[in-house]
Amino acid sequence: MAGSRRPGRNFLFVPGPTNVPERVQRAMIVPMEDHRSSAFPELTLPLFEETKTIFKSREGQVFLFPSSGTGAWEAALTNTLSPGDRVLAPRFGQFSTLWIDLAQRVGLDVEIQDEEWGTGAHPERIEEALRADREHRIKAVLVVHNETATGVTSDIGAVRRAIDAASHPAMLYVDGVSSIGSIDFRAEEWGVDCAITGSQKGLMLPAGLGIVCASKRALAAARTAECRRAYFDFADQAKANATGYFPYTPPLPLLYGLREALRCLAEEGLEQVFARHRRLADGTRAAVRAWGLKLCARDPKWHSDTVSAVMVPEGANGAAVIDIAYRRYDLALGAGLSKVAGKLFRIGHIGDLNELMLLGALAGCEMAMLDAGIRIEPGRGVAAAQEHFRSAREGT
Repeated sequence: MAGSRRPGRNFLFVPGPTNVPERVQRAMIVPMEDHRSSAFPELTLPLFEETKTIFKSREGQVFLFPSSGTGAWEAALTNTLSPGDRVLAPRFGQFSTLWIDLAQRVGLDVEIQDEEWGTGAHPERIEEALRADREHRIKAVLVVHNETATGVTSDIGAVRRAIDAASHPAMLYVDGVSSIGSIDFRAEEWGVDCAITGSQKGLMLPAGLGIVCASKRALAAARTAECRRAYFDFADQAKANATGYFPYTPPLPLLYGLREALRCLAEEGLEQVFARHRRLADGTRAAVRAWGLKLCARDPKWHSDTVSAVMVPEGANGAAVIDIAYRRYDLALGAGLSKVAGKLFRIGHIGDLNELMLLGALAGCEMAMLDAGIRIEPGRGVAAAQEHFRSAREGT
């Protein structure tokens, strides 16, 4: 159709899937091979060990499932818990809501701690609930590290201290889908028993790998857990993985892509990756302030370094901003979900991006907001972000 071509490139600034680096794309262009050949472990055995580095785990075991992050959730729960087990779960956004729903559907008894959307897990409330559980009926605490729907990051180290302060044996499960590989995560230091992530965010890959890093304690629990599982069974994976294989056909291109993505992260250095995400997030927050708008996150302690959920003014429609940005300016922004649908738009600043790319996205946000009738001063947010980036560079 005449006029259907859109020149240039799409600006992908949703909080996942994220941009895939060209070298990672090239690494995934491989001929199919026999995944049961004697050479296949040359790829997989080092990969299982290298993947643990993004969790900052030495003693844990990584499982790579052909799935999304939701599959990793299900694997973590069903392999380590039994029907009727009680788990404690703060609920403060769409993804914590979904994890709770999944836990209930696999037969767990979920004690829900509702928190205001725009905040995260409250360690003091977790400690209080665990102290009250004198019979130790609560078997696990489930926390979303980075709540993508609201742009909120919870303090997992503080949650671990709360569990320890209550002298409670509950295991700690953490959803790191939109944090691992972008925001500092310390599985061993924080005593995380099951950490989960997906390939399509900080790992800069297409969706398709659900990854679990399980502690020795979680692996021990798996030996007696009675939830039904088949496709997601740790035991099947562990037996096959020990010699470099999988219990079923693995997604070969994603495995090669994961190897290259891990090399990208190692070459930049994880601490530098975290610092870059903080710098980009701070620049975005500077732009939001310059626009005279607010974030969904209620306080700076909740600010996420991978996604900013920008509240639109009363009477404006965040969905309109998103649609205009996409249709007129080829800019993809994240939508408001559930309770915050239409009230905000989300800027994903995660994965393979730099300051200049983000400035282009912020300029697109300004044009889309103006077209949607939101009164801001053109260029003001971009200038604020530019100034922040310049200052940050001069300070390094």
